[in-house]
Amino acid sequence: MAMPELTPQMAEAFAQIALGHVRREYPNKPEHVLAGPDDARTPSELHPVFYGSYDWHSCVHSYWLLARLLRRFPQSGSAAAIASLFDAQFVSAKIAAECAYLAAPTARGFKRPYGWAWLLKLAEELTLHPDRRWSQALAPLAEVFGRRLRDFLPLATYPVRVGTHFNTAFGLRMAADYAQATQDAGLATVLLDTGRRWYGEDVDCPAWGEPSGDDFLSSALIEAECMRCLLPADEFPGWFDRFLPRLSEGEPATLFRPATVTDRS
Repeated sequence: MAMPELTPQMAEAFAQIALGHVRREYPNKPEHVLAGPDDARTPSELHPVFYGSYDWHSCVHSYWLLARLLRRFPQSGSAAAIASLFDAQFVSAKIAAECAYLAAPTARGFKRPYGWAWLLKLAEELTLHPDRRWSQALAPLAEVFGRRLRDFLPLATYPVRVGTHFNTAFGLRMAADYAQATQDAGLATVLLDTGRRWYGEDVDCPAWGEPSGDDFLSSALIEAECMRCLLPADEFPGWFDRFLPRLSEGEPATLFRPATVTDRS
């Protein structure tokens, strides 16, 4: 099945949706640990950049959407509004406050790994824009998450294979784009070493539990995409053939059967 083309009309519709909520503070689902009464603060006080869109990681990937749409469609009707938003939000003082939040001991695992992945993906996208001001402003926050990944991954004995936010293959895959864009060889090496350690010996994946009732990712397919990105080009085909040896026969069947959605709310 071919992917539908992203038309200017679709891009404008997506942009309007994201613009409508990235600075809407409530309702809000904070992932915030209170160490004392002074920690009871509003979302915009805790996160002066990413306080909208219901939760922090959704706000981050909504900014990524806007950044990508602006780059793909710089003459769109929303382009000026997106640029104005970025000018207001991607400034050193606000980014410093986001970094300061992460420095608290209670925030060590904040949004790991999904939020980490999306923040690095946003940082990677902004490096592709002709105007580098936004990328430079966000860079200190991206560097915090890059360091956290480098520190965390060698300590993580096991991958997380669920099809939700906690999936570690998704995190590795997204971080790989950032490492390449910023020429962070140290992070790229850690990502490759971790991918090989976690997934390198996986064979004959049954995908028997897909989809689970909480999934929005295929655990099997995101692992394959992760390894496609991380492994050298001459190494991936052999790994993939061992991982899904009967794919050409339509097996595992669960990977070819669309999920049934009974409640779109």
